[in-house]
Amino acid sequence: MKKVISSNSAAGLRGRVPDSALQAGKNKINEQISTKEVRVIDSLGVMLGIMPTSQALAMAEEKEMDLIEISPNATPPVVKIMDNGKYQYELQKKEKHARKQQQQQQMKEIRFKWRTATHDFNFKMRHARDFIAEGNKVKATVMFRGREITHQEVGHELLVKFVAALEDIAKVDQQIHSEGKMLSVVMAPDKLKKTKSDKDPKEAE
Repeated sequence: MKKVISSNSAAGLRGRVPDSALQAGKNKINEQISTKEVRVIDSLGVMLGIMPTSQALAMAEEKEMDLIEISPNATPPVVKIMDNGKYQYELQKKEKHARKQQQQQQMKEIRFKWRTATHDFNFKMRHARDFIAEGNKVKATVMFRGREITHQEVGHELLVKFVAALEDIAKVDQQIHSEGKMLSVVMAPDKLKKTKSDKDPKEAE
């Protein structure tokens, strides 16, 4: 992992990260920025408008900060005056948070046989609801063996029942579809729907 050098550790070099310590990411900084004009945002997030790049560099130098290109495809490119070490830290923090969010949501699979008894269906539904409540996606699969594949309508009806049983807390992420000798559907948590208890209020009383 490359060490990020902040402007505070670059004392004597005009208070900015030297070109030999260029950013760890893809953002151009300081003299790397070659366009004649840039749209500048100051360290407080205030838009200062379009100005010559040389003027923006001088402003950054005066504040002992860096000039960082944050939107290279804009016309002119958008730059921000701030400490490059802090900027890289914030980027890494956002990326880490995004990876954590992705890891938290897993795909759980529940498998049904072609003919599934009611008590078995209800047992697996409780697991499915728990998985959804934890923020995971749930893939329900009906498996067919041999000639059972000729009765796909039975499996389709089972998955329709499965979707209906989760409709109060989840939404269909992938519609019912065929996967070889299997039928599958994927459900995902729906934040817009209020999670309800599996128990009937009257039964709880």
